[in-house]
Amino acid sequence: MTASPELGTSPSDLLRSVFRRHAAGVAVITARGARPAGFTATSLTSVAAEPPLVSFGVGTGSSSWPVLAEAGHVGVHILGEHQRELAATFARSGADRFAPPTRWHTGPEEVPLLEGVLAWMVCRVVARVPAGDHRLVLAEVVAGDPTGDGRPLLYHQGRFNGLRD
Repeated sequence: MTASPELGTSPSDLLRSVFRRHAAGVAVITARGARPAGFTATSLTSVAAEPPLVSFGVGTGSSSWPVLAEAGHVGVHILGEHQRELAATFARSGADRFAPPTRWHTGPEEVPLLEGVLAWMVCRVVARVPAGDHRLVLAEVVAGDPTGDGRPLLYHQGRFNGLRD
């Protein structure tokens, strides 16, 4: 199958165009390093219940990759619609993501945990699978809290949005 002329000739452009139409939940992944690292992810997926596994993609050119490449554990945070600015901060290149107004503390396995999120998990990294210019990280859930208040933040058409009924 070939790309439509309206979308350009590049399969990469086609992929981007199609996934701009795909609404995705917004998560922030954090890890401990010499300095805490973190990034906004829309690729978070529940992989298995036994053992409890999640996955997410991270670009090997990202500023967070050197810390994620070595981290034994990561924090996975599900953001609420009230956290658009937090999502934007962790998506912004060159930002000091853990400086105020970001609220966080050190959690289990010394993972940086963001405050005020809908839910969080600490996960043990079990694999980093090469996938083009990214790595697909598989991680096993070891701790967490699903009891935050609010509605989920979504990413759609290049913008952070709230869930509408």
